[in-house]
Amino acid sequence: MGLFSKLKEGLTKTRNNIVSGIDSVFSGFSSIDDDFYEELEETLIMGDIGVRATEEIIEELKEKVKKNKIKNPQECRQLLIDTIREKMDLGDNAYEFENRKSIVMLIGVNGVGKTTSVGKLAGHLKAQNKKVIMAAADTFRAAAIEQLTEWAHRTNCDIIAQSEGSDPAAVIFDSIAAAKARNADVLLCDTAGRLHNKKNLMEELRKIDRVIEREYSESYRENLIVLDATTGQNALSQLKEFKEVTDITGIILTKMDGTAKGGIAVAIQAEYGIPVKYIGVGEKVEDLQKFDSNTFVNALFDVEGNEED
Repeated sequence: MGLFSKLKEGLTKTRNNIVSGIDSVFSGFSSIDDDFYEELEETLIMGDIGVRATEEIIEELKEKVKKNKIKNPQECRQLLIDTIREKMDLGDNAYEFENRKSIVMLIGVNGVGKTTSVGKLAGHLKAQNKKVIMAAADTFRAAAIEQLTEWAHRTNCDIIAQSEGSDPAAVIFDSIAAAKARNADVLLCDTAGRLHNKKNLMEELRKIDRVIEREYSESYRENLIVLDATTGQNALSQLKEFKEVTDITGIILTKMDGTAKGGIAVAIQAEYGIPVKYIGVGEKVEDLQKFDSNTFVNALFDVEGNEED
Protein backbone atom coordinates (compact mmCIF):
# COMPACT_ATOMS: atom_id res chain seq x y z
CA MET A 1 0.00 0.00 0.00
CA GLY A 2 1.40 3.41 -0.98
CA LEU A 3 1.80 6.32 1.45
CA PHE A 4 -1.26 8.17 0.16
CA SER A 5 -3.46 5.07 0.38
CA LYS A 6 -2.15 4.35 3.86
CA LEU A 7 -2.90 7.91 4.96
CA LYS A 8 -6.35 7.80 3.39
CA GLU A 9 -7.09 4.57 5.24
CA GLY A 10 -5.70 6.02 8.48
CA LEU A 11 -8.01 9.03 8.22
CA THR A 12 -11.16 6.93 7.68
CA LYS A 13 -12.69 7.65 11.09
CA THR A 14 -11.92 11.37 10.84
CA ARG A 15 -13.32 11.47 7.30
CA ASN A 16 -16.51 9.74 8.43
CA ASN A 17 -16.81 12.24 11.25
CA ILE A 18 -16.02 15.50 9.44
CA VAL A 19 -16.61 15.00 5.73
CA SER A 20 -19.95 13.21 5.99
CA GLY A 21 -21.14 16.03 8.28
CA ILE A 22 -19.96 18.69 5.84
CA ASP A 23 -21.57 16.93 2.88
CA SER A 24 -24.89 16.65 4.67
CA VAL A 25 -24.81 20.44 5.27
CA PHE A 26 -24.13 21.04 1.57
CA SER A 27 -26.94 18.74 0.47
CA GLY A 28 -29.33 19.92 3.18
CA PHE A 29 -29.41 23.57 2.08
CA SER A 30 -30.71 25.00 -1.15
CA SER A 31 -29.23 28.47 -0.62
CA ILE A 32 -26.21 30.02 1.06
CA ASP A 33 -27.43 32.01 4.05
CA ASP A 34 -26.57 32.59 7.72
CA ASP A 35 -28.14 29.27 8.74
CA PHE A 36 -25.98 27.45 6.20
CA TYR A 37 -22.78 29.01 7.55
CA GLU A 38 -23.86 28.41 11.14
CA GLU A 39 -24.50 24.73 10.46
CA LEU A 40 -21.18 24.39 8.65
CA GLU A 41 -19.35 26.14 11.51
CA GLU A 42 -20.89 23.79 14.06
CA THR A 43 -19.93 20.73 11.99
CA LEU A 44 -16.29 21.85 11.77
CA ILE A 45 -16.07 22.58 15.50
CA MET A 46 -17.61 19.20 16.30
CA GLY A 47 -14.94 17.66 14.06
CA ASP A 48 -12.24 19.01 16.38
CA ILE A 49 -11.05 21.59 13.88
CA GLY A 50 -11.18 24.08 16.75
CA VAL A 51 -13.08 27.32 17.30
CA ARG A 52 -10.37 29.68 16.11
CA ALA A 53 -9.50 27.71 12.97
CA THR A 54 -13.20 27.23 12.16
CA GLU A 55 -13.99 30.95 12.49
CA GLU A 56 -11.10 31.82 10.17
CA ILE A 57 -12.11 29.14 7.66
CA ILE A 58 -15.75 30.34 7.60
CA GLU A 59 -14.73 34.00 7.20
CA GLU A 60 -12.43 33.15 4.29
CA LEU A 61 -15.12 30.96 2.74
CA LYS A 62 -17.66 33.81 2.92
CA GLU A 63 -15.23 36.11 1.09
CA LYS A 64 -14.60 33.54 -1.65
CA VAL A 65 -18.33 32.85 -2.08
CA LYS A 66 -18.99 36.58 -2.42
CA LYS A 67 -16.07 37.16 -4.77
CA ASN A 68 -17.04 34.22 -7.02
CA LYS A 69 -20.77 35.07 -6.81
CA ILE A 70 -21.63 31.50 -5.79
CA LYS A 71 -25.27 30.77 -5.03
CA ASN A 72 -25.40 26.95 -4.78
CA PRO A 73 -24.12 25.36 -1.54
CA GLN A 74 -22.78 22.34 -3.48
CA GLU A 75 -20.36 24.63 -5.31
CA CYS A 76 -18.88 25.59 -1.93
CA ARG A 77 -17.37 22.18 -1.28
CA GLN A 78 -14.18 22.67 -3.29
CA LEU A 79 -13.81 26.22 -1.94
CA LEU A 80 -14.00 24.85 1.59
CA ILE A 81 -11.41 22.14 0.83
CA ASP A 82 -9.07 24.77 -0.66
CA THR A 83 -9.56 27.04 2.36
CA ILE A 84 -8.68 24.24 4.80
CA ARG A 85 -5.67 23.36 2.65
CA GLU A 86 -4.43 26.98 2.75
CA LYS A 87 -5.00 27.14 6.50
CA MET A 88 -2.80 24.08 7.02
CA ASP A 89 0.02 25.10 4.74
CA LEU A 90 2.74 26.64 6.89
CA GLY A 91 5.19 26.62 4.02
CA ASP A 92 7.96 24.09 3.69
CA ASN A 93 8.08 21.92 6.82
CA ALA A 94 11.86 21.86 7.10
CA TYR A 95 13.53 18.61 8.05
CA GLU A 96 16.85 20.38 8.35
CA PHE A 97 17.91 18.21 11.28
CA GLU A 98 18.32 15.29 8.87
CA ASN A 99 21.17 17.08 7.14
CA ARG A 100 22.99 18.57 10.12
CA LYS A 101 24.69 17.40 13.30
CA SER A 102 21.57 17.61 15.39
CA ILE A 103 19.93 16.82 18.69
CA VAL A 104 16.23 15.98 18.57
CA MET A 105 14.22 16.03 21.79
CA LEU A 106 10.86 14.30 21.94
CA ILE A 107 8.65 15.62 24.70
CA GLY A 108 5.05 15.10 25.78
CA VAL A 109 2.92 13.38 28.41
CA ASN A 110 3.03 9.64 29.01
CA GLY A 111 1.01 7.35 26.77
CA VAL A 112 1.17 9.46 23.61
CA GLY A 113 3.69 7.23 21.84
CA LYS A 114 6.90 9.16 22.55
CA THR A 115 9.29 6.24 22.94
CA THR A 116 7.80 4.48 19.91
CA SER A 117 8.19 7.71 17.90
CA VAL A 118 11.88 7.89 18.87
CA GLY A 119 12.30 4.33 17.57
CA LYS A 120 10.45 5.01 14.33
CA LEU A 121 12.41 8.22 13.69
CA ALA A 122 15.62 6.26 14.26
CA GLY A 123 14.41 3.76 11.66
CA HIS A 124 13.80 6.55 9.12
CA LEU A 125 17.22 8.10 9.74
CA LYS A 126 19.05 4.76 9.57
CA ALA A 127 17.38 4.18 6.20
CA GLN A 128 19.17 7.36 5.07
CA ASN A 129 22.47 5.90 6.32
CA LYS A 130 22.68 8.31 9.26
CA LYS A 131 24.58 7.43 12.40
CA VAL A 132 21.99 7.68 15.17
CA ILE A 133 22.37 7.55 18.95
CA MET A 134 19.35 7.29 21.27
CA ALA A 135 19.27 8.81 24.74
CA ALA A 136 16.99 7.08 27.26
CA ALA A 137 16.24 10.17 29.35
CA ASP A 138 12.82 8.98 30.49
CA THR A 139 14.29 7.53 33.67
CA PHE A 140 11.02 7.61 35.64
CA ARG A 141 9.72 4.53 33.85
CA ALA A 142 11.80 1.35 33.71
CA ALA A 143 9.55 0.23 30.85
CA ALA A 144 10.60 3.25 28.77
CA ILE A 145 14.28 2.31 29.05
CA GLU A 146 13.52 -1.31 28.12
CA GLN A 147 11.31 -0.23 25.24
CA LEU A 148 13.94 2.13 23.83
CA THR A 149 16.63 -0.56 24.21
CA GLU A 150 14.42 -2.88 22.15
CA TRP A 151 14.08 -0.18 19.46
CA ALA A 152 17.87 0.31 19.49
CA HIS A 153 18.34 -3.41 18.73
CA ARG A 154 15.65 -3.35 16.07
CA THR A 155 17.08 -0.32 14.26
CA ASN A 156 20.72 -1.16 14.98
CA CYS A 157 21.38 2.16 16.76
CA ASP A 158 23.54 2.92 19.78
CA ILE A 159 21.73 3.74 23.01
CA ILE A 160 22.90 5.61 26.09
CA ALA A 161 20.95 4.63 29.18
CA GLN A 162 21.31 4.60 32.95
CA SER A 163 19.24 2.90 35.61
CA GLU A 164 15.66 3.79 36.49
CA GLY A 165 15.49 6.91 38.65
CA SER A 166 18.76 8.40 37.31
CA ASP A 167 19.04 12.11 36.63
CA PRO A 168 17.67 12.65 33.08
CA ALA A 169 20.00 15.62 32.51
CA ALA A 170 22.97 13.35 33.35
CA VAL A 171 21.78 10.87 30.68
CA ILE A 172 21.65 13.72 28.14
CA PHE A 173 25.14 14.87 29.24
CA ASP A 174 26.56 11.35 28.66
CA SER A 175 24.69 11.05 25.35
CA ILE A 176 26.14 14.31 24.04
CA ALA A 177 29.64 13.11 24.95
CA ALA A 178 28.96 9.85 23.09
CA ALA A 179 27.49 11.68 20.07
CA LYS A 180 30.63 13.80 19.79
CA ALA A 181 33.04 10.90 20.37
CA ARG A 182 31.29 8.61 17.88
CA ASN A 183 30.64 11.37 15.36
CA ALA A 184 26.89 10.74 15.36
CA ASP A 185 24.70 12.56 12.86
CA VAL A 186 21.59 12.69 15.05
CA LEU A 187 21.08 12.30 18.79
CA LEU A 188 17.46 11.32 19.50
CA CYS A 189 16.33 11.94 23.09
CA ASP A 190 13.38 10.31 24.81
CA THR A 191 12.16 12.30 27.84
CA ALA A 192 9.88 11.73 30.80
CA GLY A 193 6.22 12.45 30.28
CA ARG A 194 4.35 12.21 33.51
CA LEU A 195 3.03 15.20 35.44
CA HIS A 196 2.77 17.61 32.52
CA ASN A 197 0.95 19.98 34.86
CA LYS A 198 3.48 19.65 37.68
CA LYS A 199 6.46 21.89 38.19
CA ASN A 200 9.18 19.27 38.67
CA LEU A 201 8.88 17.74 35.20
CA MET A 202 8.95 21.17 33.57
CA GLU A 203 12.01 22.07 35.66
CA GLU A 204 13.65 18.86 34.46
CA LEU A 205 13.08 19.89 30.84
CA ARG A 206 14.58 23.32 31.53
CA LYS A 207 17.60 21.64 33.09
CA ILE A 208 18.05 19.40 30.04
CA ASP A 209 17.82 22.51 27.84
CA ARG A 210 20.62 24.15 29.82
CA VAL A 211 22.83 21.05 29.51
CA ILE A 212 22.36 21.00 25.72
CA GLU A 213 23.07 24.73 25.44
CA ARG A 214 26.25 24.36 27.47
CA GLU A 215 27.55 21.08 26.05
CA TYR A 216 26.30 20.96 22.47
CA SER A 217 25.43 24.50 21.43
CA GLU A 218 26.87 23.89 17.96
CA SER A 219 24.23 21.23 17.24
CA TYR A 220 21.04 21.89 15.31
CA ARG A 221 18.12 21.78 17.76
CA GLU A 222 14.76 20.21 17.09
CA ASN A 223 12.15 19.96 19.88
CA LEU A 224 9.24 17.80 18.80
CA ILE A 225 6.17 17.48 21.00
CA VAL A 226 4.35 14.18 20.63
CA LEU A 227 0.56 14.49 20.86
CA ASP A 228 -2.04 11.75 20.77
CA ALA A 229 -4.65 12.68 18.14
CA THR A 230 -7.32 10.65 19.96
CA THR A 231 -7.29 13.19 22.81
CA GLY A 232 -8.59 15.92 20.49
CA GLN A 233 -8.73 19.36 22.11
CA ASN A 234 -6.81 18.12 25.17
CA ALA A 235 -3.74 17.94 22.92
CA LEU A 236 -3.92 21.74 22.57
CA SER A 237 -3.70 22.27 26.33
CA GLN A 238 -0.70 19.91 26.51
CA LEU A 239 1.01 21.89 23.76
CA LYS A 240 0.34 25.14 25.65
CA GLU A 241 1.89 23.72 28.85
CA PHE A 242 5.07 22.50 27.20
CA LYS A 243 5.41 25.60 25.01
CA GLU A 244 5.87 27.67 28.16
CA VAL A 245 8.94 25.63 29.09
CA THR A 246 10.76 25.03 25.83
CA ASP A 247 10.86 26.22 22.25
CA ILE A 248 8.75 23.69 20.33
CA THR A 249 9.79 23.44 16.69
CA GLY A 250 7.37 20.78 15.49
CA ILE A 251 4.65 18.29 16.31
CA ILE A 252 4.31 14.54 15.94
CA LEU A 253 0.64 13.55 15.90
CA THR A 254 0.24 9.88 16.76
CA LYS A 255 -2.69 7.44 16.56
CA MET A 256 -4.36 9.24 13.67
CA ASP A 257 -5.61 5.88 12.42
CA GLY A 258 -7.57 5.25 15.61
CA THR A 259 -9.43 8.52 15.91
CA ALA A 260 -12.30 10.54 14.51
CA LYS A 261 -10.58 13.65 15.91
CA GLY A 262 -7.95 14.05 13.16
CA GLY A 263 -9.24 17.58 12.59
CA ILE A 264 -7.00 18.49 15.52
CA ALA A 265 -4.15 18.72 12.97
CA VAL A 266 -5.91 21.76 11.48
CA ALA A 267 -6.67 23.27 14.91
CA ILE A 268 -3.10 23.00 16.17
CA GLN A 269 -1.51 24.67 13.17
CA ALA A 270 -4.09 27.47 13.07
CA GLU A 271 -3.90 28.08 16.82
CA TYR A 272 -0.14 27.98 17.34
CA GLY A 273 1.49 28.17 13.93
CA ILE A 274 3.72 25.23 14.90
CA PRO A 275 4.05 22.76 12.04
CA VAL A 276 2.90 19.18 12.30
CA LYS A 277 6.03 17.39 11.02
CA TYR A 278 5.01 13.75 11.35
CA ILE A 279 1.78 11.83 11.72
CA GLY A 280 1.38 8.25 12.86
CA VAL A 281 -1.13 6.09 11.02
CA GLY A 282 -0.16 2.64 12.27
CA GLU A 283 2.32 0.48 14.16
CA LYS A 284 5.12 0.00 11.64
CA VAL A 285 8.17 2.24 11.19
CA GLU A 286 6.88 3.42 7.80
CA ASP A 287 3.55 4.33 9.39
CA LEU A 288 5.18 7.42 10.89
CA GLN A 289 4.95 9.69 7.87
CA LYS A 290 6.32 13.12 7.11
CA PHE A 291 3.40 15.51 7.11
CA ASP A 292 2.34 17.25 3.93
CA SER A 293 -0.72 19.51 4.17
CA ASN A 294 -1.70 18.98 0.54
CA THR A 295 -1.63 15.18 0.82
CA PHE A 296 -3.37 15.32 4.20
CA VAL A 297 -6.33 17.35 2.91
CA ASN A 298 -6.59 15.21 -0.24
CA ALA A 299 -6.64 12.05 1.89
CA LEU A 300 -9.11 13.56 4.36
CA PHE A 301 -11.59 14.55 1.65
CA ASP A 302 -10.73 11.54 -0.52
CA VAL A 303 -9.63 13.75 -3.39
CA GLU A 304 -7.63 11.93 -6.03
CA GLY A 305 -4.64 13.41 -7.76
CA ASN A 306 -1.91 13.19 -5.14
CA GLU A 307 -0.79 9.60 -5.21
CA GLU A 308 2.91 10.26 -5.59
CA ASP A 309 3.97 7.14 -3.82
